[in-house]
Amino acid sequence: MRKKNYEGVVIINAALDDDQIENTISRIQETITSNGGEISAIERWGRKRLAYTIRKSKSGYYLVLRFVSPVALISTLERMYRLDETIIRYLTIALDKRALEHIQTQIENASSASEGNSNIETNSNDVPKINEEKNN
Repeated sequence: MRKKNYEGVVIINAALDDDQIENTISRIQETITSNGGEISAIERWGRKRLAYTIRKSKSGYYLVLRFVSPVALISTLERMYRLDETIIRYLTIALDKRALEHIQTQIENASSASEGNSNIETNSNDVPKINEEKNN
C-alpha cells in the first residue's frame, strides 16, 4: 500500500461550542489513524472571520492537518467531511518534494526560536525526511 504526504485544511462551524469542535477534531483524527494514516502535525488556527458567507456562517474554526496516509484514505476522509454538518469547508492536497522541504525548514526555524507556538502540535519523529536522490 503506497503512502503519500498530505496537508488538509478544515473549516468547522464556529457557532459550535468548544466541546463540539474538539469532538469534530477527534473524529477527523480517528478517521485518519484508523485507516492507516499517521498525523505529523496539527495546527489550530482558531476562530476566524470568513471572506464570504458559507452555509449561513460568517466565521469558522480553522484546522490544518499534515499527515501521511494511503491514497485510498482521501476518498474516505472527504466523504466524512461531506456528511458531517459541522464541517463547512475542506481542502486536502498532496505535498510534493518542494512543499515538504519548505515545511521542514519552517519546523526547524520554529524549533530554533526560543518561543514555541502553543497552537501547533508536531511530532518531530513523524515529519517526513527528504531524500536527496538525483535521477539521471
